[in-house]
Amino acid sequence: MIGAKHPGGTRVREAGLRQVVRSLVRGLWLLGMMLMGQGALAQAQLEPAASRIRDRGEALEVTLQLSAPVPWRIFTLDAPMRVVFDFGQASLPTAADRRLRQSDRVTALQMGPVQPGWSRLVLELNVPMALESAGMTTASGKGRLVARFAPTSAAAFARGTGAGPDPDWARRRPSQSLGAPEKGGPLRILLDPGHGGIDPGAERDGVVESHLMLIFAQEVRAELVKAGYQVRLTRQDDSFVPLETRVAMAHDLGADLFISLHADALAEGRAWGTTVHTLSRSATDEASRKLAERHDRADLLSGVDLSDSDDVVADVLMDLARMETQPRSEALADAIVAQLRQAGLPLNTRPRRAAGYSVLKAPDIPSVLVETGFLSSPRDRRNLVNPVFRARLAQSLAGAVQAWQSQDAALAGLRRR
Repeated sequence: MIGAKHPGGTRVREAGLRQVVRSLVRGLWLLGMMLMGQGALAQAQLEPAASRIRDRGEALEVTLQLSAPVPWRIFTLDAPMRVVFDFGQASLPTAADRRLRQSDRVTALQMGPVQPGWSRLVLELNVPMALESAGMTTASGKGRLVARFAPTSAAAFARGTGAGPDPDWARRRPSQSLGAPEKGGPLRILLDPGHGGIDPGAERDGVVESHLMLIFAQEVRAELVKAGYQVRLTRQDDSFVPLETRVAMAHDLGADLFISLHADALAEGRAWGTTVHTLSRSATDEASRKLAERHDRADLLSGVDLSDSDDVVADVLMDLARMETQPRSEALADAIVAQLRQAGLPLNTRPRRAAGYSVLKAPDIPSVLVETGFLSSPRDRRNLVNPVFRARLAQSLAGAVQAWQSQDAALAGLRRR
């Protein structure tokens, strides 16, 4: 038996949903890693003819048969509601067999590779469902995963979302070396179009966050290059890049700035206008906390090798690095807000926010996350699909970087040596 089943019965109490799911994920993931270390697993293939996703009364049952048992994990993501299955040492087809989806609760299905040796299956739901039980049995050398989901409330579903850490992915970094920086050379900037590939981000009325932000990042890059900066993107196409890899790329590039671009959606639909976020140990408000959870598909801290440090030492090292970096990040965020206000572009009533975003956790690189608008707002959505509006926004971001650089250079002599 690979994996685990919650010992408290077949129904998961709403109050303990998050703890049950996280405990389940940790147990089966660690066991899978142990088996991999013993060389017990081989590359497996999904067998669609023996697999089904179907309704069982009020429950949703997912049965997936693979040609060999493999490590696996299950977690959920919100906005839109999704159930995610990750498989190590497995290969899933990019086109799903039509016979596989036989549930009215599953509106869409995507599958395919996310990293070398890792594949993912994503089920989009039209109703909130909570993981009730899951387990993989082995017979005749095959692995059969059966997961059962029960109805739950939207609030409970949102509280239980989020992926656990995956240290294996942190070691897989795309190479985009710019070479060693020259003294007095141009500023190096890494732009991060949010989400991508099998993680599309927010979606409203046919507008997909990952596609829109890739277009916008390319437009921002053009403006920054015109201003004389060296600029790279964390992804060049609609591909999946783990959060920890994005941060690692900033270090690999020797980046001076890291700017992550998003256009999220909030369920209540009242948020509108641009917001600029910096890192904080605690969220400044509930909306920031929710956005951080949605962005943090895998909350891993990368870019600094702390494998030989205990938690206390790691915290001290990070805090020392951020004593210099955090004020510079705050200054960049303030410069962006000021530039957008000067250009007459729509700002949220509270444009400056902070939360524990994993993608902003490089301790030595000034980093901000820009929510260009909210796809849940019809006005923001109309603006963001308008190339003329995006051009104004891109020019303002480039102007903000220039203003920040001048201010930062003036303060350089006052910083801790």
